[in-house]
Amino acid sequence: MKVLAAVKRVVDYNVNVRVKADQSGVDIGNVKMSMNPFDEIAVEAAVRLKEQGAAADVVAVSCGTASSQETLRTALAIGADRGVLVQTDAALQPLAVAKLLRAVVQQEQPALVILGKQAIDDDACQTGQMLAALLGWPQATNASAIAIDGGMARVTREVDGGLEVLELALPAIVTADLRLNEPRYVTLPNIMKAKKKPLDILTPEALGVDPGSRLETLRVEEPAARAPGVKVADVAALIDKLKNEAKVI
Repeated sequence: MKVLAAVKRVVDYNVNVRVKADQSGVDIGNVKMSMNPFDEIAVEAAVRLKEQGAAADVVAVSCGTASSQETLRTALAIGADRGVLVQTDAALQPLAVAKLLRAVVQQEQPALVILGKQAIDDDACQTGQMLAALLGWPQATNASAIAIDGGMARVTREVDGGLEVLELALPAIVTADLRLNEPRYVTLPNIMKAKKKPLDILTPEALGVDPGSRLETLRVEEPAARAPGVKVADVAALIDKLKNEAKVI
């Protein structure tokens, strides 16, 4: 079984992002970039399936600029066998990424596609669902456990009432939640090995996909500063503030 793991290059989660002076977007110049944490969990899940004998080949794929090769090399160091980069300088939105991934899936023919449930830069949480719709494949989102049994995938996901277990006929799409696993530490020997693993470069034009934006960003603003808290003398004063100031009761 072949597993395809999609990864995205984002601003590192430890970086405090700043809005550009013209409010056209977020300033990513000279800031540390890394793999989206949810996608790192997805790659780890794919590699563990291979180690368990449930998968034979793990392919990491990314869509973005040439700098995304670094992110793919990280995925290869974790344990992926090959990398595929759909290289473009266009500002990719979830639907465009889903269409590019669909084209890659049609070429690679994996039995399972694993993605992070969302990217920490735009928090759209849409790509996996859109990809499943474009392919007409079953999907399970926010996975906290994955098991393969023959031609079925058993996915456990957390819901408000507890745990929900879904059984999907392969091929299928799964998006990874934080509790799915803890990614392994990437060692120096594996980083060196990753440099020798194959990495294919494709273009949207070669895949027959238009990556152009269909949404326009009007303005990006920093969230409003949180108002300072206050102390109240008693429960009656608290209820009064919740009712008359916060207007939540």
